[in-house]
This record gives sequence, C-alpha cells and structure tokens, in this order.
Amino acid sequence: MISRAGIAFMRLLARLPLAWVRTLGLALGVFLYWTIWPRRHVVDANLRTCYPQWTGARRRRVTRDVFIHVARAWLDRGWLWHGQTDAIRGRLVLAGALDELAGDAPTLVFAPHFVGMDAGWTALTQQVARRFVGIYTRQSNAVLDAWILEGRHRFGQSRPFGREQGVRGLVSALRNGEVMYLLPDMNFGPEESIFVPFYGVPAATVPSLSRFARLGRAKVVPVVTRMTPAGYEVRVLPSWADFPTDDSQADTALMNLRLQEWIDAMPEQYYWVHKRFKTRPAGAPSVY
Repeated sequence: MISRAGIAFMRLLARLPLAWVRTLGLALGVFLYWTIWPRRHVVDANLRTCYPQWTGARRRRVTRDVFIHVARAWLDRGWLWHGQTDAIRGRLVLAGALDELAGDAPTLVFAPHFVGMDAGWTALTQQVARRFVGIYTRQSNAVLDAWILEGRHRFGQSRPFGREQGVRGLVSALRNGEVMYLLPDMNFGPEESIFVPFYGVPAATVPSLSRFARLGRAKVVPVVTRMTPAGYEVRVLPSWADFPTDDSQADTALMNLRLQEWIDAMPEQYYWVHKRFKTRPAGAPSVY
C-alpha cells in the first residue's frame, strides 16, 4: 500500500536521471525476488507451465528478471506521472502502424499485460489526438486510488470507466469514436471467463476483446510496449483483418495464440506475477 510519503518519494524519483531510477529498480527487484517467496513461486509455476522445455536454471534467471522489470516499471511511474512533459515524450517512443490510430473510426486497443502497460497508455494519451477510455478497478486505498487516477489521466482526453458501470457506456464510447484501451489477458475468475488454450494449457480468459469489438463495431489494434534502457518503445501493430468473428471462443483462443508470439520475444517483461492459471477446469490439479 502506498502512503502520501510514498507518493512524495515517487515525485522525487521523477527528478532523477533514468539510469539512477533503473538502478534502484534493479536493487528493489532483486530484494523482492529473495524476500517475497510466495510470489516467486507463482512466477516459477507460470513459467514451468508455459515453458516446460526450459531448464531450471533458465527458469530461475527469467523469474529474477521478471521481478526486476516489475520493480523498474513501478518506479518508472514516478517520472511517467510526475516528470516534465518533454522528458516523458523523449522516453516514450511511439512507433509502428500509427495510421491505425488516425481518424475517428471505432478502435479497440489490445494492450497485453507487459510491465510497460502504463507507459503504453501514457504514450498514446500524450501523443495521439484521440479520446481514450479505459476500464478501471477501484483501489481500496483511497490515497493510492486517487494517485493512480490522476497519473493515468494526466494527458489528453481520457477517462476511466469503472467495472461496476457495465458495458453499455463502453460500447457507446467505442461507437462514438473513443479509443478503448483493453487488457483482457488475465484471470478474472470463472464467472464470465471461458477456457481456451494459453501455451497449450486451458486458461480461464474473458472473451471481452471479441465481444467489445463486435458490439462496438471496432477494429482491434494491438499495442505492445517494451521497456528499453532509454525508456519504452510503444509499438502499434496492424489491425486484425480476421477479427472479430461470430465465434467468441475461437476469437479468444486466437488472441492468446498471437499473444504468445509477443511474450516469446521478451518473456522477462510479461506480468507473470499474476496467477494466470488460478481458475482450473473441473478436476484439474492446481498449478500453484
């Protein structure tokens, strides 16, 4: 949980050279790797499930690197949310199929849970002249909640949309030309999820990407954010010509399959600290 003193510390980080912030992130990540062993077990179990061909040594190395990248991304919120505007723009390189975000066509951004997900949102809202909407889960800590909302909606025309508000407003926003930033690649429980393969293992996955694209009559544009020594590269990929279809289960399986390609390119930057396989099919043993 973050306090007002913690936020003051994050403001201070915004004034430091990026190399110093990343060095602090390295130290913090290694410390958390050695001390928070339950979460280390989660990362190890996820990697063991998705990469059974890896040796134990490689799995331990990537697990440690995951903690380092998560820690660095957390500290980077200091300059993302409190740094000078020009400095932020210089550290966020927006590249790729930028024409996909031009105009006012209904657009659904598929932003997977890489550690740079907040940097990706900041880059888009700062550098793309569109209105944006994102789904927000309210935090129990009021100080943390206010800090996150202020930081994420610092630039451009963007607004949060609470999960409790339902889907009607989001669909309306899409149809009216707002860009929706969606991160559906997590386990949100069995209520609205379906089981589709993720690295060949049945994984409870919300079919929201397919449903919002269909209801909002929106194109799906993947955006993959990579942490770099100089900041982040936010790469806009071509929209999916074959998405959505009338089969939300097939669409969701395709989403996971394409996501795997991006994870394979930088497994240490995916958010493996999440219990991706927490919900299991009936009778299946626990992964954790």
